[in-house]
Amino acid sequence: MHGYTLPQDTRRAPHPSLVSPVNVIVVCAIALAFLGLTILFSASAWFIDKRGVAVPYAYLTKQVAGVVVAAGLCYLFSRLNLEEVRRYAWWIGGISLFLLALVLIPHIGIRVNGSRRWLGVGAMRFQVSEFAKLGLVFCLAHYLALNQSRIGEFKRGFLWPLLGIGAFGGLVLLETDMGSAALMIAVGLLLLFHAGARWSFILPSLAGVAAVFATTLLLIPNRLERFTAFLDVEGNKTGRTYQLYQALAAFASGGTEGAGLGRGRQQLNYLPEAHTDFIFSVVGEELGLWFTLAVVAVFTVIFIAGLLHLRRAPNLFQFLLVLGCLLLICLQAIINLGVVTGLLPTKGMSLPFISAGLSNLLLMGMLLGILLNTQRTWGRAALSRNAGSMREVLA
Repeated sequence: MHGYTLPQDTRRAPHPSLVSPVNVIVVCAIALAFLGLTILFSASAWFIDKRGVAVPYAYLTKQVAGVVVAAGLCYLFSRLNLEEVRRYAWWIGGISLFLLALVLIPHIGIRVNGSRRWLGVGAMRFQVSEFAKLGLVFCLAHYLALNQSRIGEFKRGFLWPLLGIGAFGGLVLLETDMGSAALMIAVGLLLLFHAGARWSFILPSLAGVAAVFATTLLLIPNRLERFTAFLDVEGNKTGRTYQLYQALAAFASGGTEGAGLGRGRQQLNYLPEAHTDFIFSVVGEELGLWFTLAVVAVFTVIFIAGLLHLRRAPNLFQFLLVLGCLLLICLQAIINLGVVTGLLPTKGMSLPFISAGLSNLLLMGMLLGILLNTQRTWGRAALSRNAGSMREVLA
């Protein structure tokens, strides 16, 4: 049975130790954020704005401000009563869908590089799909927990949540953000699976999702060319795979030891978006193989620590909520690392905690806050259960 089951042993220590799984995740996140700031410190020194004026440390200044705001959101979410917030789950989901639809309206949604993904005024803008990811997880966790006893049914336990996942993913797909849409659908289906949905329901839905993405690629020739170009990086290095070719060249140039901070060539405008989607290649060029392997190892530690933390979940809602947060971090990292190393088709997606970009950084702060929140409240729940058991024994 792959569905959620309550912990069998509730006698574990109710108070988190200094080496608790969530504390390990937080330390890893801080280390990744510090690495991101270090690389941006190096890259910003050569930044030139649209007027041709040098603006040293432009990326770094924005990222530091983003880290501060993300830390504030992390603290805020760590203090929320998740069960009280759960009462507004449908409002959270509805507002998320409304904003995803709003961003598609001309003159309201901001269009950049052919994609309409942002809302805002002037330089102040945010990417709606980043926050909608958490809205989907929260709404889906609430619904599946409400219908825990009926997960095995097709209509109530699978079809309705699948339509919800499709609504979120479909609106993001209309933005032509195929990476975020794929991430949201993957996270949604994994939550369905861990809630107890049948394989006989999930497998056909995977085929349907693949058909939708294939149709989208065929209808947008530019996307199809980008999707297939990574199969021949050398042959397309002056066109569709220019970014990927330069990224791979950066890894090769860095070798095992790296060229040193500030000595990489990719930051000199050889690699577009080097500070965002392809920042991992800058890490490889300037700091070398061992640092890139360390980044992969840190994300692996985050995933394993998250799984260990999930063993203490007191109910299905909070289990799925934390699992969704963990998947949003780790699956996004896998996609980014796969794209930058040429294992996946080129698709813009931030590397969590490292890439420049305010929207994703704020989302990461919220996800960390939820993990810290559950570390505190799950400890109290274990203490209450133990106290209740002791009273029963004494009675």
